[in-house]
Amino acid sequence: MEIIGFILGILIGISLGLIGSGGSILTVPVLVYLMHIVPSTATVYSLFIVGVSALAGTVRGAKQKLLSYQIAFYFGIPSVIAIFVMRKYIVPVLPEIFFTIGNYPFSRDLVIMLVFSVLMILSSVSMIKKNPVETDSNLKLGPGKIITQGLIIGLLSGFVGVGGGFLIIPTLIHEAKLTMKQAVTTSLVIIAFNSLIGFLSSVNTVDIHWAFLLTFTAFAVIGILTGMFLSQKISSERLKPFFGWFILVMGIYILIKETLLK
Repeated sequence: MEIIGFILGILIGISLGLIGSGGSILTVPVLVYLMHIVPSTATVYSLFIVGVSALAGTVRGAKQKLLSYQIAFYFGIPSVIAIFVMRKYIVPVLPEIFFTIGNYPFSRDLVIMLVFSVLMILSSVSMIKKNPVETDSNLKLGPGKIITQGLIIGLLSGFVGVGGGFLIIPTLIHEAKLTMKQAVTTSLVIIAFNSLIGFLSSVNTVDIHWAFLLTFTAFAVIGILTGMFLSQKISSERLKPFFGWFILVMGIYILIKETLLK
């Protein structure tokens, strides 16, 4: 099973390299359902895997002058602060059992996976829709809305243990008016800092199997570099709807598995 997981690690990296998202929303299910790692630990692992991979992709994208430093600053700083607060101070004090309906307890891990699946389903809609977006590199952007979005997405990312690319990309395209390729690279730098800050804030809360984690991460880095190479040959705009449908199916599967199949 580990071999299959490592192969999927490459595919996770390719997803990040091609469309700037999908790292965590693929990593967490692979770690939980294939590697049998509990969700609370899987989310911490995911932050490291995606953070290191995204950082490698950021370097390559910056060399191609696709990184919007202004948007990365407006969005990234509040997002990093929010994810740090969530992982460092809020998640550790959350109760093991949130609430009980009848004889069915809603544990912290269950709530994480439920929120995770709902976010997947909601974000898939924006990827599936083919809404034309006005892009203008000279557009004067008011930072207020981007800062607010960064805070919200940082809190959500911190709770479910994701880099947030599947939430960040639609925001960068529709609110910041970036092109798809600019949004991908800018998303990667935000994901890298979000994920690594989240990981450092959580590293002492779980037992880490470093040999496994570093091996999986290495495969993901290979994948993201491959994905960024392929992005020069393949239109990421065409891939986005297909990826959206995949996220939708995965989100529905997780929702059903966590509620009806237990």
